Amino acid sequence: MKHLHVIVFVVFVMISSCTLDKTDYEAELNVETTEYIEFEEVTAITSGDYKISLEALNGTLYKGYNEVHLTISNTETDESLENSEVTFLPIMTDANGNKSSCPHAYQLSYDATENYYVGYAVFTSESDSTVDWQLYIDFTNNDETQSVNETIYIEEQTNLNLNMTAFTGNDDAQYFIALVAPQSPSVAQNDLVAGIYRYNPPTSEAGTFPDPTQYSYSVVNNHTLLLDPRMPEPSMGNHSSPNNEDLTQENDGLYYGVVNYTMTGNWTLNFIFNDENGQTIKGTEVSTEFTPGVEGERGELHIDILF
Repeated sequence: MKHLHVIVFVVFVMISSCTLDKTDYEAELNVETTEYIEFEEVTAITSGDYKISLEALNGTLYKGYNEVHLTISNTETDESLENSEVTFLPIMTDANGNKSSCPHAYQLSYDATENYYVGYAVFTSESDSTVDWQLYIDFTNNDETQSVNETIYIEEQTNLNLNMTAFTGNDDAQYFIALVAPQSPSVAQNDLVAGIYRYNPPTSEAGTFPDPTQYSYSVVNNHTLLLDPRMPEPSMGNHSSPNNEDLTQENDGLYYGVVNYTMTGNWTLNFIFNDENGQTIKGTEVSTEFTPGVEGERGELHIDILF
């Protein structure tokens, strides 16, 4: 009985310490996330007889995944341009004048129900004094191609639930994983959505700038993203959660799974990225041991979030 009392006391001290540490941590890093559902205009470009309006959630382009809507109207006739061939190419210029792009939908598709062109861009850097983003848009009307470009500003993504990562795989290809949802998780099983993309190195010399063959990216198809979510803070002891589901691709090209957050706080989504044959492109398993007082291990491929 004496030994039992000692054990109960030790467990009580551990639980109390964990709870206090966790409470202090949440108070220090308490961040409210707003779930944006409305698309608003980011910028409007007027060129000749045409007005091009670019919309995104909250009227803002962020580092990470952005769905974009584009409308084109003739200012003389006040008619919308439908079913045109519309291309969308973001170009980043750094302080040394080097130019690059980011994962994006080059050919935009037309949504006849909503009357806009739809695509996406996964911006890899925020705009600042050393980073400039320019958007190049081409469209056709009456067999004539119109070309416009506009400076765009990319904001820092403060919602870590929409974080992203870029990495080189074991196949020497450059990949990007960007979280799309949930914007505002809950203490529950959450649908986890991500986009996975690959850079396509050019196979020929550059033509007239901006040559899209020099800035080509594609959606990664039929791969699997194995998921192991953990709370790495020492007070949380590296614990995980049950009923998570790995991410697999669905018809819209995005990858869907389930992440079960059992409490608010700092979580790490550890991934193992496998190709269609089950071969690992990137990622390592992490320890499953409960390690109170010791920071949990992060895998080779991971994304940190906080809610």
